[in-house]
Amino acid sequence: MRRRIDPRLWWLLAGAAGVSLAWLGVTIGLIAVTLEPEARARMLDLLGDRWGFVGLMWLFGMMAIAWGLQRAFDVWVVPWRRLAEEARVLLTAQGAPALRERGPAEVRQVARLFNQLVQQREALRAQVDERVREAARGIEQEKSRLAALISELPQSVVVCNLNGRIVLYNNRARLQFRALSQAPMLAGGAELIGLGRSIYTVFEPALIAHALERIRQRMRRGAAHPSAQFVTATRGGQLLRVQVAPVRQVEGSADGAGELAGFVLVLDNITREHEQAAARERLWLDLTEGSRRSLANVQAALEVLELPDADSALRERLSQVVREEVQALGERVQRLVAEGVDIWGSQWPMEDMLAADWVAAIARRLADVPGLQVTLGAVDGEAWLRIESYSLIQAVVYLARRLHTEAGVTALMLRLQRAPSAGQRPGPRVHLDLVWRPSGDAAVTGLLGWEIDPMRVGDGGGAASVRDVMERHGGTLWVETDTATGEAFFRLSLPAIETAESADAAPLARTESRPEYYDFDLFRSSAATQALDDAPLTAVAYTVFDLETTGLNPTEGDEIIQIGATRIVNGKLLRHESFEQLVNPRRSIPREGILIHGITPEMVADQPDITQVLPAFHAFARDTVLVAHNAAFDMRFLQLKERATGVVFDHPVLDTLLLSAVVHPAQPSHRLEEIAARFGIPVIGRHTALGDALVTAEVFLRLIPLLAEQGIHTLGQARRASERTYYARLTY
Repeated sequence: MRRRIDPRLWWLLAGAAGVSLAWLGVTIGLIAVTLEPEARARMLDLLGDRWGFVGLMWLFGMMAIAWGLQRAFDVWVVPWRRLAEEARVLLTAQGAPALRERGPAEVRQVARLFNQLVQQREALRAQVDERVREAARGIEQEKSRLAALISELPQSVVVCNLNGRIVLYNNRARLQFRALSQAPMLAGGAELIGLGRSIYTVFEPALIAHALERIRQRMRRGAAHPSAQFVTATRGGQLLRVQVAPVRQVEGSADGAGELAGFVLVLDNITREHEQAAARERLWLDLTEGSRRSLANVQAALEVLELPDADSALRERLSQVVREEVQALGERVQRLVAEGVDIWGSQWPMEDMLAADWVAAIARRLADVPGLQVTLGAVDGEAWLRIESYSLIQAVVYLARRLHTEAGVTALMLRLQRAPSAGQRPGPRVHLDLVWRPSGDAAVTGLLGWEIDPMRVGDGGGAASVRDVMERHGGTLWVETDTATGEAFFRLSLPAIETAESADAAPLARTESRPEYYDFDLFRSSAATQALDDAPLTAVAYTVFDLETTGLNPTEGDEIIQIGATRIVNGKLLRHESFEQLVNPRRSIPREGILIHGITPEMVADQPDITQVLPAFHAFARDTVLVAHNAAFDMRFLQLKERATGVVFDHPVLDTLLLSAVVHPAQPSHRLEEIAARFGIPVIGRHTALGDALVTAEVFLRLIPLLAEQGIHTLGQARRASERTYYARLTY
C-alpha cells in the first residue's frame, strides 16, 4: 500500500528551498557589489543565457536535498515513530509481542530498555491480578453458580435488564428461540436471542410493561415472591406461557435497594398442550354426541320391538338396525380409544432419551436379580426415544423376572436396533429384544398372556399391565422364535424420534454448558437514550462480518458466496453468537478464487441464494454497528442486493483498516494479517468468512483503547477520524 509522506518533510523541503534561493541571491549580490561596473556588466551578460542552467542545477540540488531528507527521515525519524506506535500497543493490548529491535543503534537500545520495562510491568501486573482474582473469586463463584444453575434448568430462562436487553440465557432458551425463528435453518434463532439483544423483538413491549407494573404493585404491598404471567402468540404461530419475576437492586445501589434492576422470563411453549386440549375436547364431543345418536336409535328400536303387535318383517328390520348401531358404536369406541392413546400417553412425564442409555439402565436393574446372567448384544448408539423411562424399565424387568422364575431362564441378552415403519404404525421404530434360548417349543406357549397380567407390586409395578405401558407409549409387544438360531425373544417395538432436536441439545449440554451466555455488566446500562454517534465505543453492540465472493468486482457481476459474522457486546467477543452461511451465487466460481477461499461449486449447489440469506443476516445484525476490514468492499456487495432482497443496511459502519491507519499512520501496511501480527493475534481460518470476522473482531477490540488514547471515545468521533485517512478514498 502507498505510504503517507510525513508533512514535516514538506516543510523542511520548503525551508531548504527558501534558504538555498536566499543564499544564491545573496552570493550573486555580493559578487556583483565587489566588481567594477564594467566587470559587473560582463558578468550579467555571461549569465544572461545561462540562468536556465542555474535554475536547473538548483532544482537538481533540491532533489538531492529531498532524497537526503527522506533517507534521513527513514533512518532517524520513522523508526522512532514506529517504535512509539508499537510501544503504545504494548501499553494497551495485553499479550502483544515484544518490540522489534530494528533501526539505528539508539532506537534498538530504547526498544530493548522498553521491553525490559514492560516485562517488569507485566510481572507486577501479574501479582496485582493474582490478588484481585483472589479477592474476586467469591463473587465470580457466585456468578458461576447462578449461571450453572440457570444453564442446566429444563425450563427456558431469559434474564433482561430494565431496557429489555438480554443479560443471561440458558441452553433451553437457545433451543426454544430456534424453534420460534422464522429462518431456523439460516439464523438458527440467533436473530432473536443474544447478549445485549432486545427481548422486544419477540414480545410486545406492552405485555412486558404490564407484567412489570403488576410486579411493582405486589412489591409495594410487601409480597414475598411477586411475579406475573401472561400467554402470547409469536409471529411464527407458537403459543408461549411466560412467567415474569423481578431482579431487585442490591443494597447500597444508587437506585435504592429493592427497586427493579431487571426481570426474569421463564418460557414454556404450550402450543402442543393447547393442541392436545383441543384434541381431547374433540374426542369427548365425538364420543358423547356420536354415542347419544346411536343409543337413541337403539332405544327407539327396542321400544318398537317390545310392542306385541309388531310383525316379523318389522322386527327383523329393527333387529338389523340394533345390530348396525351396536357395531357402529363399538367401532367408534375402538377408534376413539386408539386416538386417545397418544393423548393419554402425553400426560405422562415423557423425556427424550438415548435408547442405549435406556438399555444400560435395564441391564443395571437386571443385574440385581439373583441367578440371572444378563449380556448386551448389538445396541444402536444413535437411536432416540421419547419415553417415561421408569415404567418401561419396570415392564422389561417384570418380563425378565417371570422368565427367570416361571420358565427357568438363567441367561438373557438385550439387543436394540432401529427398524422401518410396519403395519398401521407409521414412522421409524426402535426394537428392543429380550432374548433367551428356550428348552423347547412348550417353553414359549402362553407367554403372550403375560402382557395383560397386572404387574405385581413386588416386581416393581402396580396395577398396570405391560400392554398398558406399551399402549401409552404407542408401542407393541410380541413373542417370537427364530428357528435359524434357536432363540426366542420378547420384542418391544417403540416409535423412534427424529434426532435433530436431541443432537442439537446434546453438545450444548456437554461442551457449551455455559460458555458466554451471560453478561452481568449489562445490568449497568443506562435507561437514558443517546444519539448513537454520541455513544461510547465501549458501550455499543457490534456485528463484525466478512464476505467471501466470486471476485472483486461487485458492479460487474461478482456475487456473495459466504457470509460470516460474530458479535461484540459490552466490550466482549461472543464467539458462540455467530452467523455462518454459504450462498448459492447462481453463477460459476472462478478457479483462481477457489484457490483462495476453497469454496467449490459443489459446496454451494444446494445452499439458499442471497434473497434468503441476506434477510436472515439483516435480522442477526439488527440494532448493532457493522464492523469489517476494508468495509467499503463488503458494503458495496450488500448495497447492490438491497433491491433484490428488500432489506436495507443503513447501520453505522466502522472499518478496521481505516481505524488502524488512524492509530498507526507510520506503519507501511494495514493488511489484516499485518495488523493481527502487530497485536499478537493468531490468524486461524483465514479466507473463510467467519474466520476473518473473528480475527477482525479481535483487532477491533485492541484498537478501541488506542483510539481512546488519541481522544477518540465515541462512535461519531471514530467515524469522523476514519473519513480523514487516505484509505477512506477507496471506492468499489
